[in-house]
Amino acid sequence: MAGHDTVVVMPTGSGKSAVYQVPALLLDGPTVVVSPLIALQRDQVAGLTERLGAGEAVHANSTLSERARSEAFAALAAGSVEFFFLAPEQLGRPDVLDAIAAAKPSLFVVDEAHCISTWGHDFRPDYLRLGAAIERLGSPRVLALTATASPPVRDEIAARLRLRDPVQVVHGFDRPNLRLTVEAFRDEEQKREAVILRAMGEAKPGIVYTATRKSAETYARSLADFGMTAAAYHAGMRAADRSAVHDRFLGGAVDVVVATTAFGMGIDKADVRFVLHAEVADSIDSYYQEIGRAGRDAGPAQAVLFYREEDLGLRKFFASGLPDTRLLQKLATLVGHATGPVAASDLAAEMEVTASRLAGLVNLLEQAGALLVGPSGAVEALAGPDPMQAAELAMAVAESQRRVERSRIEMMRGYAETTGCRRQYLLAYFGEAYGEECGNCDTCEAGSASQQPDAALSPYALQSRVAHASWGEGVVMRYEGDRIVVLFEDVGYRTLSLETVRARGLLTTA
Repeated sequence: MAGHDTVVVMPTGSGKSAVYQVPALLLDGPTVVVSPLIALQRDQVAGLTERLGAGEAVHANSTLSERARSEAFAALAAGSVEFFFLAPEQLGRPDVLDAIAAAKPSLFVVDEAHCISTWGHDFRPDYLRLGAAIERLGSPRVLALTATASPPVRDEIAARLRLRDPVQVVHGFDRPNLRLTVEAFRDEEQKREAVILRAMGEAKPGIVYTATRKSAETYARSLADFGMTAAAYHAGMRAADRSAVHDRFLGGAVDVVVATTAFGMGIDKADVRFVLHAEVADSIDSYYQEIGRAGRDAGPAQAVLFYREEDLGLRKFFASGLPDTRLLQKLATLVGHATGPVAASDLAAEMEVTASRLAGLVNLLEQAGALLVGPSGAVEALAGPDPMQAAELAMAVAESQRRVERSRIEMMRGYAETTGCRRQYLLAYFGEAYGEECGNCDTCEAGSASQQPDAALSPYALQSRVAHASWGEGVVMRYEGDRIVVLFEDVGYRTLSLETVRARGLLTTA
């Protein structure tokens, strides 16, 4: 309300919606809300309509008919809409930008803001155009919201959205009502049986997360065979079928939803009593967000990871992809030969790639200093490297991102295998010190948890910047026993022996 662009990080269920809804009603002009989750858009519109009346909140996403979308934009133009919801990919269309700009929005809200960060666990290239879109809309004040963002993700959110002197509000990450547990297995069949038995035995409703669509469907069938009302939920399903599962779960007709970790559910349900992970998540960020869907009513809830070390290989496989060098070079060549900015849609058509894939290629070349995305979303060349050099630089950026992704997987290994307090581990990852054993995780109850050393007694303070001769600058994230974990900007997370660090002088204060 004081006019600042703002980044807000608050746990799932702590009231992020109110953070934008209250100021929206106090500011003149409509509020634009960008969200990647269509189901959540629909829920938010329904809730606002119930409280404010018909027409105050509308959405204009791809699930609507062309007539319904036209009516939504007409209402925006007429000034009768307070909340206007849309998906990030829609802001790549000049006609959409023109219509919103004409309405003079007073507040631009980016939900799930971590999706803009290449450091984040759920990076979506369509989010990259938002910074330019905000400028095209006259630079209304911006509110970026997310439930999970480590310090480097917060910084990248602010930079990519082009926020002006932003204020960061980070609410406590701790969810003390969640009991954190890891069950380790060697045999896949034993693990599968344990997941099913746990889902059967816990209070309902609950969510089971899997790594693949096939696994989601298999678990859902197995649970149904044991008499539970279970349903799979993943990106390979028809939109109508996903919506039906979503609505039945919210309405209490489904006991257990089995979903892929790669697909956000947008579930806004307060009484979820358990979240089980049949495979490891791809990062601590993902894991924390997913377990945050349990116990939003502040009642006791279970967060259980069924861990098999071999499952890490699947996650590493998902993180191993690199872009096609030839496509990068072709894109740099096309833009370089153009007489002016080129529309993203024209580039995608010429290169025969999807809009999302093009956005990813543009992002890499932009980071390599070869391209620039303008306020309209059009792409233009910068005076700099030739197309071949630009492609090589972009590939180096992609390699760096892959190293970071793989290091995040290793942090998931650390969570699964730690003998220390699991809550300390999670909170330290997000830059929040937790100085005592939580008493509500399996390691605390087993007596194996060890307190995180007092940062004042350690050689480097938590969140302090350090430098390594080979890995560059980084941030001290946590201590675990005689080891220190540092997040390096170029290579991701690294765990080092404190004895070796001291003996060899590996880290210096940056």
